[in-house]
Amino acid sequence: MKRQNFLKAAVTAAGMLLLSQTAAMAQAEWPNKPVRVVVPFPAGGSADLVARQVAQHLSTAFGQQFIVDNRAGAGGNIGTDAVAKAAPDGYTLGLSTSGPLANNKSLYKTMPFDAQKDLTPIALVGEIPLVIVVNPGVKAASLKEFVAASKAVPGSSSAGHPGNGTIGHLALESFKTTTGAATQAVPYKGDTPAMTDLLGGSIQSVFAPVTPFIQNIQAGKLRALAVTSARRFPGLPNVPTALEQGVDLEATVWFAFVGPAGLPKNVVTKLNQEVNKYTSSAEGRAKFAQFALVSANGGPEALGTLMNAEAAKWKKIVEAAKISLE
Repeated sequence: MKRQNFLKAAVTAAGMLLLSQTAAMAQAEWPNKPVRVVVPFPAGGSADLVARQVAQHLSTAFGQQFIVDNRAGAGGNIGTDAVAKAAPDGYTLGLSTSGPLANNKSLYKTMPFDAQKDLTPIALVGEIPLVIVVNPGVKAASLKEFVAASKAVPGSSSAGHPGNGTIGHLALESFKTTTGAATQAVPYKGDTPAMTDLLGGSIQSVFAPVTPFIQNIQAGKLRALAVTSARRFPGLPNVPTALEQGVDLEATVWFAFVGPAGLPKNVVTKLNQEVNKYTSSAEGRAKFAQFALVSANGGPEALGTLMNAEAAKWKKIVEAAKISLE
């Protein structure tokens, strides 16, 4: 009996060893089949374009297809939730943004996932800064003058933003809190209708991502008072940042690769290296610049830190302004 028990234990141990070796080999060989990249926004938008460009690079680098899967809805929550609930095997990834990865946690009363617990940070891809832009009829030439003018005649200053809970809305509320500007917030359904009213003079300013405004700013039809990134935006190098003008406001839309919680470390490392390789390349920077995305790079730990910091920062603004999307 003892001999039989010994043989049985030996066979079991050998089987477990074989399974562990097989699992390790499977991880080492990743990817050995197509990888799905979930984008939680519609096709044709900036997140979709970013995902497709990086996915093409990853397909070439790894010799497997990285296929973009658009799962739009609920401010990016639906698609990002699909990533959070996927098997952590490296074959379902997400290209998401600062909304579902940080801001939405405070904007929605109920969230289907917790970005800090249910996702694995992989790599920051880049960011699009916001711009504070005014109609040329507004005499203010700086943020200081803009704030002073709004205080001089309360109610005379109005600022549009792309919609309730958008980063433009949050930035505007933060600006008002920081500076005491007496500016009335005017919500729109997107950047384009806000810009149309700004060009027509119906509103005095807009707080929104810079991308759709660049052409009119360069043509002199609109005037940019500031960008809200940490450094000046290369597409508008003569426009100072809000920080340069003494206004503590930093707000961008950032894009990042994430996976389900528990993603194998070797998969995270491989992906991070290849994403960074692309975002640091001349080709990557040039393609991103077409829609005002400034490329970024760094390790997964840095992305995790960013997600936590941004969630905490915007939570204060959301609560103070009583903003809710439900």
